[in-house]
Amino acid sequence: MDQQQIINQLLTSIQSDNLSDGDFNQLALQIFAYQYTNNLPLRKFCQQKGKTIRTVRTWGDIPAVPINAFKEVPLTCTDPEDAERFFMTSGTTMGVKGKHYHPTLQVWNESMKTYFKKRFMKETEQIRMGILFPTEEEMPNSSLARYLALAKKEFGTKESHYLLTENGINLEQLIQELEQAERTGKPYALLGASYSFVHLFEELEKLGHSFRLPSGSKVLDTGGFKNQSKEWNLDDFYHQLSSLLGVPRKDCINMYGMTELSSQLYDSGNEQVPSVKSGPHWLKTRIIHPLTGEEVADGERGVIVHCDLANFNSVTTILTEDLGMKVDGGFLLLGRVQGTEAKGCSIAVEEFIQAAKGPVQ
Repeated sequence: MDQQQIINQLLTSIQSDNLSDGDFNQLALQIFAYQYTNNLPLRKFCQQKGKTIRTVRTWGDIPAVPINAFKEVPLTCTDPEDAERFFMTSGTTMGVKGKHYHPTLQVWNESMKTYFKKRFMKETEQIRMGILFPTEEEMPNSSLARYLALAKKEFGTKESHYLLTENGINLEQLIQELEQAERTGKPYALLGASYSFVHLFEELEKLGHSFRLPSGSKVLDTGGFKNQSKEWNLDDFYHQLSSLLGVPRKDCINMYGMTELSSQLYDSGNEQVPSVKSGPHWLKTRIIHPLTGEEVADGERGVIVHCDLANFNSVTTILTEDLGMKVDGGFLLLGRVQGTEAKGCSIAVEEFIQAAKGPVQ
């Protein structure tokens, strides 16, 4: 299959209600064959692992590329110069950022809109939104900025707008909107990075303000508290979110995503934490032992691996640095890898770097 055929097949699959295991496997193998042929660093890595188009028989056989590989080489089937957009990962202490190249945003956009509607909007067609994050124009290489821009454009009412300025949260405007929602009884949605909500907590507490938003109101947070001065306990975070805004914890949704994926995963609210996360039918998640690469049993801790078919131009299968546990309905996100898990991820990155330097077989 060529790129356009893969894109067409993906769009059809995303727009369908479901994807059987057989159809998922077939499409994953077709995309792998395309990536193996056109993505040189991936091909070298697979060859080092003894994996080729002939030996990879199921989607689970596709070698998982360590997430930090995006910071080492361009993982793309097409010329990076021809990309419609590239998204950049967050930097490390060394300031190194990875890039995820998208020759077209068609698949990325469809993936986002389809699953956002199903998991966040549900039966609601449109809702007034306040966005606690910079605009796409201010951060053109942020996948989250793109995500929130699409959410506002596709599902927000005309009154929806951004509430974050270069000086921080536009608190006066936000309070007006929250009070208006209380007064009119019209549902309101507040979306943004998790740490933006922490700043909001601090400001509202200083003013002694809290709200009781009308039924149907929702909150979406994402990103956690990486590199922030204060690490929040999840239970405390969602208790505070619910108490200050008057939104039940079942309607406080966390989106789990990353620059290196083209799809997002969600929970169904945070009455209990950690909450169960799950992805769309074009993404499958495994939990593996970091040193052996073998899948662990349900209820055991391991490192999360995602196979995202929407990642048609880079690599479908990614070894994250997130710790998780498979449970009924999805998986629990248990934090960042440490100890043995961290060692396993570091080994995987080193293997990838060595393979990328090696000759093509």
